[in-house]
Amino acid sequence: MNQTAVVFGATGMVGKELVYELLEGSEFVKVVAVVRNTLPLANGKLEQLKINDYSELSQYKEKLNAHVYFCCIGTTIKKAGSQEAFRKVDYDIPVQIAQLAKELSIPSLVIISSIGASATTSNFYLRTKGEMEQAVKDIYKGNLKIVRPSLLIGNRNEFRFGEKAATILMKAMGIFMFGPLRKYKGIYAWDVARAMIKSAHLPKDTVILESDKLADLGKKKK
Repeated sequence: MNQTAVVFGATGMVGKELVYELLEGSEFVKVVAVVRNTLPLANGKLEQLKINDYSELSQYKEKLNAHVYFCCIGTTIKKAGSQEAFRKVDYDIPVQIAQLAKELSIPSLVIISSIGASATTSNFYLRTKGEMEQAVKDIYKGNLKIVRPSLLIGNRNEFRFGEKAATILMKAMGIFMFGPLRKYKGIYAWDVARAMIKSAHLPKDTVILESDKLADLGKKKK
């Protein structure tokens, strides 16, 4: 279909899986991975663009024209070092990407948030995610998809003991999570990646995709 996809946050857990899925598929003839550190991948469809400062994103307009933007940007307060630093990553960068998508008239924008995101909650992490969602919706008027995965299961570059323990627990409890509780069930990063690709083609009036919907969309056909 001669389409180009841009993946922001391509070195993260979901971002890497997303790049792999896009390269394996036939829908996109070019995949631009926006990274701080180069991925150890060699593929004729892949172009890696190193950007260290997202505040300078607009300087790369010529290289970031595409049919779909996938935003996989995200960190933790512990890794960021402070709430202020966390907000600069999880709020400021996605909003800057949405602004660029608006300026370049990118047809579709798929962006990762979090289960439980809400601009009115007292939880700082989830409030930041909720405020980011609202800001992106205010800026970008194209085919927007906001995905809200539950606890991600997969391979990270760094070890997080608390998260690892939670993952083990979530896997064990998964069989008891059905009905309204299903969206809280842990989800594999590759399922989220596949769901993000498919979601770009859903009707424009579908904006929020909760984790259970992502699990359904992300199932690989046998």
